[in-house]
Amino acid sequence: MRVLVTGAAGPAGASLLGQLSARGIDVVGTDLAPRPRLDAIPVLAAKPVADPGYLAELRGLVAELGVDLVIPTVSEELPLVAAAGMPEVLVGPLDGVRAAADKWLTHGVLERAGVPVPRSVVGGRSDDALRSWIGLPCLTKPRVSRGGRGVEVHDQWPSAQYGAETIIGEFVPGAEYCPNVWIAPEPAQDVVVVLEKTGLKQGRVANATGVRRTTDAAVADVAVAACRALGLTGPADVDVRRRADGTPVVLEVNARFGANSAHAPEVLDAVLAQSAQREVSAWI
Repeated sequence: MRVLVTGAAGPAGASLLGQLSARGIDVVGTDLAPRPRLDAIPVLAAKPVADPGYLAELRGLVAELGVDLVIPTVSEELPLVAAAGMPEVLVGPLDGVRAAADKWLTHGVLERAGVPVPRSVVGGRSDDALRSWIGLPCLTKPRVSRGGRGVEVHDQWPSAQYGAETIIGEFVPGAEYCPNVWIAPEPAQDVVVVLEKTGLKQGRVANATGVRRTTDAAVADVAVAACRALGLTGPADVDVRRRADGTPVVLEVNARFGANSAHAPEVLDAVLAQSAQREVSAWI
């Protein structure tokens, strides 16, 4: 098997390259700004996702390198590759991927499905009833962004005039988790590994500075419920926090591997098992 990982210089892609190589799998990476690796795994330059030639370049690499499996790790490329219908690419159904890519769409789908989410609105509204409902501190974040980019906590109601591209929501104060999930064709085969974040880059928000495995059925259940409500399949990285009363709420869903997947090797194992099964079926 030969595997191609996109976004190979980012945290998620770099981790996957190492994990795959450690399993003895022939792996190559691509990235907009490739960097040499100490383990000498090749990382090739790639076009930006917005480039009209992006998909043609990816298809060309798959054919030229004899790639059996493409694992995308760049959030912006997920809707594009989901729409392209390339059988080698590990990506969920287009509708689910599009909904996960927009945090406000994610919020709406999960709320309608009964999955707990923070109290939230899009920018442009500000009245006493709204402020009382959301409470303080509150949080602002872009509808579309990667990781913790643009997320801010406000101890006073923000004075800036935010538009529809920004979500204003409840700041959920409790422990934060990043369950790593594999959504299988059959629910009985789902895999979920709950990782608790031990630190955050900006103190109260942003990406994890460390994680630890934990057993928490409530967090695991809400993470899987969120992915299934969105209609996703395959790997996902979910952000969950607990309210002061202990209720776990889903902050966002990333329809791809996350930066901490090395702490949840079962998810990659499930990916490789499915890929191997697909190859066997192709020969029968």
